[in-house]
Amino acid sequence: MKNKKHSNLDFRIMSFFFKIRDMLHPPIKKIINADIKQGEKVLDYGCGSGSYSIVAAEKIGPMGKLIAADIHPLALKKVRKRAKKMGYNNIETIQTDCDTKLNDESIDRIICFDVLHGISNKNNIINEFYRVLKPNSILSLDDHHYNKDQIIDFITSDGLFKLANSNDKQYNFIKI
Repeated sequence: MKNKKHSNLDFRIMSFFFKIRDMLHPPIKKIINADIKQGEKVLDYGCGSGSYSIVAAEKIGPMGKLIAADIHPLALKKVRKRAKKMGYNNIETIQTDCDTKLNDESIDRIICFDVLHGISNKNNIINEFYRVLKPNSILSLDDHHYNKDQIIDFITSDGLFKLANSNDKQYNFIKI
């Protein structure tokens, strides 16, 4: 079963509300909690309008690379536009609903914020995250649609990841 792509109108409305969310809850807090470092290669899975992508791209610096992935083409267009406006050359976009086509063990860190609830086959995406992450790398995740136990049980149940730490309903899992 494929993940459902929002209509263009739904995406525009969602983007508007993300602007309000970002004013109330600055994206930098989640990027700091994800412990992203300069020079890393980061995948922002379900990037939406790019709130976290832009902040993460600044954090990793010009030697790092941010890959913004989303199912919706308007999301990727928005991220590219914001990156150009900010002068960031370290952002690449990919349209996907699971298979990123990235090389095995090529990513230092994955951020996946408020996306898990919208994914129809969660096991497929967890396997994809495991495939693209380097050994001992971090999957940073939150989703307010689930409680702590649901998130931890789901991510760790297959033995691919273990909880490294959590902070303010954001969970960092390490690839085993």
